[in-house]
Amino acid sequence: MVVDARKIDDFFSFDQILLDAPCSGSGTIYFKDEKLEKKFTTNLIQKSVELQTALLRKAIKLLKPGKEMVYSTCSILANENEKIIQQILKEKELEVIPINFKGIETLPLLPTKIEGTLCVAPNEFYEGFFIAKIRKIATSN
Repeated sequence: MVVDARKIDDFFSFDQILLDAPCSGSGTIYFKDEKLEKKFTTNLIQKSVELQTALLRKAIKLLKPGKEMVYSTCSILANENEKIIQQILKEKELEVIPINFKGIETLPLLPTKIEGTLCVAPNEFYEGFFIAKIRKIATSN
């Protein structure tokens, strides 16, 4: 299906969703880029936040109750990550599933405001990124 994900028909529902949302790319910035000020702007961040929020709301709408999704960006900015997740958690019946795996302690992690999410700091081995695993709570009718 080739379609803007925000426009997927509500007829569809999914057991799992990976939303690797378009973002500012703040975790992948090359700081010596002479054109950085022209490319990386507050306007880019704001447009990214608006698109990410719309995509996440749609994904949650299409996610079946009791099922899980992953939200990720290659941004390390709270505006594109924790703030969006926190807003959605207030609006919907969701829970964050903590991410944990062998070797996690070796990652260069940045602090996050949501327990169980990961924000990897860019360094000589990694590009920066954020990831959250979310479950849509099954409600009884």
